[in-house]
Amino acid sequence: MAERVKRATKPDSGRLTRAEQARATRRRIVAAAADQFVARGYGATLLDQVAERAGVAVQTVYFHFGNKRTLLKHVMDVAAVGDDEPVPLLDRPWVGEIRQEDDPRRIIELWLAHGREILERVAPLMRVMRGATGTDPELAAQWQTNQQQTRSAYGMLADLLAARGALRPGLDTELARDIAFTLSNAETYLQFTDVCGWTPEQWQARTAGILCAALLSVPG
Repeated sequence: MAERVKRATKPDSGRLTRAEQARATRRRIVAAAADQFVARGYGATLLDQVAERAGVAVQTVYFHFGNKRTLLKHVMDVAAVGDDEPVPLLDRPWVGEIRQEDDPRRIIELWLAHGREILERVAPLMRVMRGATGTDPELAAQWQTNQQQTRSAYGMLADLLAARGALRPGLDTELARDIAFTLSNAETYLQFTDVCGWTPEQWQARTAGILCAALLSVPG
């Protein structure tokens, strides 16, 4: 995970604006925090360690993120989209590509191809957060929020399939959304990769087949 979070070099104060320097500092903190969370776990990670790895004072970490819980959330947000640009996940260009696709099976394949990229980035951090939910009620609540947000995102997939008249008879968009979410969300991905030993590539291909069979009137 650590190498998947974008790193930034230390800002050159003679060339960067103050806002650019602040953004570069936040990027270094996020990259350092990702390293520490994955290597040490949530409970054992100290903000002093994050600050040292990022090359900043610990007060700078507090200034930008306030506390460790907020820092973990930001690290996960960056990992989910792959960068720190202020563009929501569903407004990304790859989503536009899926929206333009007419073939229902191809829609599912594209969704899972990009979903795999996201899950490969966030899975190490999801393990960290999941391991801490039993001792930190606020992290447990954040985990549930993340799950509900992901479930809502799958509503777009269901809507695209329904708009093409591709859903199996008896499926409405809400049920299709919930089936797709349950079969391919982060929890299921971790079960398949951690417990069953599937590679991410196997997860992508096999889950595409499962979703097509479960959702489409003509699985193909």
